[in-house]
Amino acid sequence: MEKVIENFLTYVKIDTESSEDSTSTPSTEKQHDLAKLLAEQLKKMGAEEIVYDQEHCYVYASVPASKDCEKAPMIGLIAHMDTAPAVTGAGVKPRMVEDYDGKDIVLNQEKGIVMKTADFPELSAYKGKRLIVTDGTTLLGADDKAGVAEIMAMAEYLLTHPEIPHGKLRLGFTPDEEVGAGADHFDVALFGADYAYTVDGGRLGELEYENFNAAGAKVTIQGRSVHPGEAKGKMRNAILMAQEFQSMLPVSENPMYTCGYEGFYHLDGLKGTVEEAVAEYIIRDHDREKFEQKKKLFLQVGQFLNEKYGEGTFQIDLQDSYYNMKEVIEKHMHLVDNAREAMEELGIEPTVLPIRGGTDGARLSFMGLPCPNLCTGGQNFHGKYEYACADDMEMMVKLLVKIVQKYV
Repeated sequence: MEKVIENFLTYVKIDTESSEDSTSTPSTEKQHDLAKLLAEQLKKMGAEEIVYDQEHCYVYASVPASKDCEKAPMIGLIAHMDTAPAVTGAGVKPRMVEDYDGKDIVLNQEKGIVMKTADFPELSAYKGKRLIVTDGTTLLGADDKAGVAEIMAMAEYLLTHPEIPHGKLRLGFTPDEEVGAGADHFDVALFGADYAYTVDGGRLGELEYENFNAAGAKVTIQGRSVHPGEAKGKMRNAILMAQEFQSMLPVSENPMYTCGYEGFYHLDGLKGTVEEAVAEYIIRDHDREKFEQKKKLFLQVGQFLNEKYGEGTFQIDLQDSYYNMKEVIEKHMHLVDNAREAMEELGIEPTVLPIRGGTDGARLSFMGLPCPNLCTGGQNFHGKYEYACADDMEMMVKLLVKIVQKYV
């Protein structure tokens, strides 16, 4: 199981940051660097049916069924190779904190960057364990290279231990999950699994089969620029009008004030001038009916302001992104039950949580591949305080082995 840490420390040093501004697939060519390595490693360990989609940067492979298990359901395991563009993924310098003492962790002495227990009280749960941290200048990449490393270590373990009973397994590694495009070119028919799990969660024990219904919206506001010395009764400041639009959305339905199953409107970006402004939003809710109500209110605000300022002043482009996979997984609850049971058998306390976001599994579930999400052992994703627990990652490999055994 120690191979998982070796894998992880190798993978995080490969820059695979995706880009929200790109229109290509993958969004960054450097994601191919990890894809090529995975394909090579899979071949070396003896995996079968290896496909490296060189156009779209997906990697698929199989672990053949053990003797007398050929008729078992085919289970897939999926993780994404890219890292979030929120913080740079270039030049990652991982460091192992052995026998963590439960105190503040100095990430970078020179720059004074410290991960404080006052800010991250959950660190206390890791006292005595091994933590992998950054040097405080980059993210770590546990999201989702921890998942990639765990799947690869599990595959190699099963290939070298043919006595362990399991059905045929399918492995899939995707690009661009962090920019919402991970499933865009995923070949479900080629993958061929009956069911799958994404390995893309956080703390050990987390098990997720509910996620947000999601939409994205772009609001373009047409203003009127007039010299401020002569602006009375003439100027229309598009920036201030964008603020007016925001002020008409429910104040309490903001991600800063929500948790659990509560949805939100999130102003994710605002740029512009007096003449024109563009506001970018994401809209989220676990409940489909409430989700539809949120979108309806959003459009009503635009309609009201167009009546106030003139038709066409506010132009709204609103598109659904993905839906709550609970609608699909509820018909296949054995996926959740088996994962929960496997955790309990290994002494892991299962924590079933709603995802306050989305995964590749959400879209794949609606593409015909029921796909709940498993933990990885990582924490504080998308930032310089990201870390992973080495002990928990090793336990995750055992958990994956245990789960696939449930299907024989």
